Amino acid sequence: MSAALPASKGLASNGNLAHAPSMLQKHTVAISDIRVPLKRKKTLCEDKVQNIAESILEEGQNTPIQVRPDGEGYVLIEGLHRLEALRVLGEDSVLAYLVRARLH
Repeated sequence: MSAALPASKGLASNGNLAHAPSMLQKHTVAISDIRVPLKRKKTLCEDKVQNIAESILEEGQNTPIQVRPDGEGYVLIEGLHRLEALRVLGEDSVLAYLVRARLH
């Protein structure tokens, strides 16, 4: 049972739910169009990739990765191990949420 969050918990009281997770739309993105930043690549754990690949074979991809548009492609934000597991399985595409770059 889930309850709606009141405006005081981070959602704008004007009804703008653009940042609410439930408002993100899934897109199918070509894996070859996704660039993984070097800093993120260094965190890759092959054992974790194998475990996720096995899970994807049994259940499919349950959780989309997060990417942001970057020119003609995308930059990975979250989901390195899921992305690499799909690559290992020979998939050409991945379910992804498109997110905006943070403004500082």
